[in-house]
Amino acid sequence: MADAKLHQFAGGGEPQTRALDERMFGATVNEDLLYRAVRMQLANRRQGTHSTKTRGEVSGGGRKPWRQKGTGRARAGSRRSPLWVGGGTTFGPKPRSYETKLTRKMKQGALFSALSDRAGEERLTLIDRIGFEEPKTKTAVELLNRLGLSGSVLVVVGSSEYQRPIKKSFTNLPRVKCIACGGVNVYDILRHDHLLMTVGAVEELEERFRT
Repeated sequence: MADAKLHQFAGGGEPQTRALDERMFGATVNEDLLYRAVRMQLANRRQGTHSTKTRGEVSGGGRKPWRQKGTGRARAGSRRSPLWVGGGTTFGPKPRSYETKLTRKMKQGALFSALSDRAGEERLTLIDRIGFEEPKTKTAVELLNRLGLSGSVLVVVGSSEYQRPIKKSFTNLPRVKCIACGGVNVYDILRHDHLLMTVGAVEELEERFRT
């Protein structure tokens, strides 16, 4: 049975234990799917706008540098040759798309593996809500310290909870990232040491994959 400690935002009392969806948080970790998902995310972030000029695109080279024979020098037909300084590039990079795709089931399996990995290693922490009244980094630091979360932390809140006070409170913390539940992804989960989720985010995630 998958479960995690549930803390109260208001503080006070010992944390409770909340049962989690076994299919999402108790699945067998598939490392191959995790690798494929991370590679897909990083590849799809690449703009692919790199470009070099071939010998047909560089300027100059309108005439033969010198006559073919009799000079004692090597034959040369154009200053745009890749052998010359300022010449074109041979087989250089051109704009292209690095986009890769995974099936819906593979994406879902990778996400379940990432969530199950954090839950299995007891690096998943739940909180009933995050109710910052105003943006304040000090308040966010105090909350993380009270929960015992050191290192890098990914904070996931429900879509309706993702308001300015919460976003701004975590923005200035270099090793903390706050996202809405709709944006939860494999790469962010794996690159952070701890995963902090509100109950609203967990319920929203369970509802999304209920069928």
